[in-house]
Amino acid sequence: MKWDPLKYVQFGDYRDRPFFDLTGRIQAERPSQVVDLGCGPGNLTATLARRWPEAEIVGLDSSAEMLARADAQTRGLPGLSFGLADIAEWMPGVDTDVVVTNAALQWVPGHQEMLARWLAALSPGAWFGMQVPGNFNAPSHTLMRELAASPRWSPQLKDVLRGGESVGEPAGYLRIMLDSGCTADAWETTYQQVLPGPDPVLEWVRGTALRPVLAVLSADEGQAFENDYAAALREAYPGTPHGTVFPFRRIFAVAQKQLTA
Repeated sequence: MKWDPLKYVQFGDYRDRPFFDLTGRIQAERPSQVVDLGCGPGNLTATLARRWPEAEIVGLDSSAEMLARADAQTRGLPGLSFGLADIAEWMPGVDTDVVVTNAALQWVPGHQEMLARWLAALSPGAWFGMQVPGNFNAPSHTLMRELAASPRWSPQLKDVLRGGESVGEPAGYLRIMLDSGCTADAWETTYQQVLPGPDPVLEWVRGTALRPVLAVLSADEGQAFENDYAAALREAYPGTPHGTVFPFRRIFAVAQKQLTA
C-alpha cells in the first residue's frame, strides 16, 4: 500500500495535536536514544530532536514515500535519522530510553502481543508512549465497510478493511503496561474537529483509512466507490455554517519501566 505524504499532512493541525498530547506526558529528561515507530513524513519526529537535542533520534517507517519526505524536510537536524523498517520486527535496544508510536499500531494485527514484548525488553526507567485512533466504529469507518461489503464491491474488497478489532480499549493497554512492570497512564480524548471545504471527511480519510481501498481498485473504480461513499458521509456528517464537525476519538497510553530494587 502506497502512502501520499502530502495528503497525509493536509489536516496537519488536527493530525499533529494527539502527538503533542501524548509526548507531553513523557517525562524523560536526558534520553540517549529516542525511537519513533511509524514516523510517517517525519515532521513530528523532528520535534523530538528539538526537545532532546543531545539524544539519538531514530524514525522508522515501512513507507519509502513517507521516508523520502521525512529526509527532505528534516535534513540538517543533528542526531536525527530515518530508516525503512517493519515495526513488527523491531525490538528496543539497551540504550533505547524513549519509544513513541503515534497512529501506527492500528495497522499491525496483534499489536497488543507485540507491545508486551517491547515493554518486557525495555531497560528500567525507559518510557513508552502510544496513540491509536479509536474511531473504527464511527460512521466514517462503518459506512466504508458497509459499502465495501455491498454486492457491487465485495468481490474486490472482501477482507480488505478491518473493523473495531484493529485497536484495543484504554483499559486493555493499561493492563498490558502494568503487567509488564511499568507505571502507566491510559486515557481517551474525542476531538471535535471542524473541517473546512466540500466533502471534508472524505478528504480526511483519503489520507489514511481509505488507502487500502484505493490500493486495490483501479482509478475509475476508486472514483465510483468514492462517489457513493461521499454521499453517505454527507448525510452522516452534515455541513454547518462553520464547517463540518468530525468527532475523532483517540486512545493514549504512556508507561515507564519500573526501576529494579
